[in-house]
Amino acid sequence: MFDGQFRSQAETQLRPIGSRLRDAGITADHLTVLGVVMSAFAAIAIANGALRLALLLLALCAVPDVLDGAVAKASGTASPRGAFFDSVMDRIADSFLFGGMAWYLSSTPGAGRIAVLPLAVLALSLITSYERAKADALGFDARGGLMERAERLIAIGLALLFQPAMIAILWVMLALSAFTVAQRFVKVWRQASADVPVAPVAERMRARRQARVTRTAARRTQGRLTARERLVSRERSFGAARRRDR
Repeated sequence: MFDGQFRSQAETQLRPIGSRLRDAGITADHLTVLGVVMSAFAAIAIANGALRLALLLLALCAVPDVLDGAVAKASGTASPRGAFFDSVMDRIADSFLFGGMAWYLSSTPGAGRIAVLPLAVLALSLITSYERAKADALGFDARGGLMERAERLIAIGLALLFQPAMIAILWVMLALSAFTVAQRFVKVWRQASADVPVAPVAERMRARRQARVTRTAARRTQGRLTARERLVSRERSFGAARRRDR
């Protein structure tokens, strides 16, 4: 929700800063890696109960996460490779944060099995990201939802700020993440159902066979022409040799 509405606007407004960072030799990949490292330190702080420090580090993580896109656009290096790298690093950063929360809850007296709750939220967040990635690969749109990455980071920040409400906030995140998974599934299902051709398998197989036949015929024709050219060349050479002998 926030990703779709505000991220592009923020990157546009931050483009002058991105240009200055580019001139300083800082690339988008550098900022992406910095964000992951800061997420790892935030997770360590959470696991050790330093929630205020973790909240500060989490807030600082958002800075390189926004600036990397601005630097990529300012330097003209925005590419599928950069998008892939950024997406993978985001998943790693999320795993660090939720892993730190699970560790913290597991060390809380009387927590019991509640430590599994952050891992359940992480699982749903990974499914949410996978749905979008798979939909993009198939040519569909799975963007949107109530609990995207920006909302997850805000919720984690609230859980760190209001520690007594951490478990309640995690339950809310779990419910909204499950709803987002269902939202995206239904959205892509409708698009795919509307775009399915009458006989997709048969048509694809027929097209592939025709393409193979065409390529094979072209190679054979080229081979015959090459052999014929070699034969003509040999006959000419032989004829020229006979004329010299005479």
